[in-house]
Amino acid sequence: MTDMVWRIFLTGIGATLVMDLWGLLLRRVYGVSGLDYRLVGRWLGHMARGQFRHDGIGRSAPVPAEAALGWAAHYGIGIGFAAILVAATTGQGWLQAPTLLPALGFGLVSVFLPYVVMQPAFGLGIAGARTPDPTATRLRSLITHLVFGFGLYLAASLVATF
Repeated sequence: MTDMVWRIFLTGIGATLVMDLWGLLLRRVYGVSGLDYRLVGRWLGHMARGQFRHDGIGRSAPVPAEAALGWAAHYGIGIGFAAILVAATTGQGWLQAPTLLPALGFGLVSVFLPYVVMQPAFGLGIAGARTPDPTATRLRSLITHLVFGFGLYLAASLVATF
């Protein structure tokens, strides 16, 4: 069991890292900015005070250590998503012989959370409906989560070699 937990942990970290490298590439090559994880930390910090929704998270008061909190949550969510994927597939079997389709499918399904939880809570509307370009926002989220799914496959494949 401990071996499986470590494999899930490393897979989640690796997949999240792949997603972050994708975001860095978009920023450096195309000037496209992604989610500022300070804002995730701010959102979580305000949750502790009972506020779950914001008209504009960027205009909400900063909270102590919001950047560290946001980045920790980002990687924690990646690990949690890896655990959900493993539980939804053949478990240890998928970790030992990862396949691409379940990982991409999970990446696709995982975009549901930002669309219906995070974006509305940040004041961006359901699926970014209140952003200046909702279609671009939706597409960027979708592609990023597919990249995360690919990262799950890539990281699990690498971990399976050990």
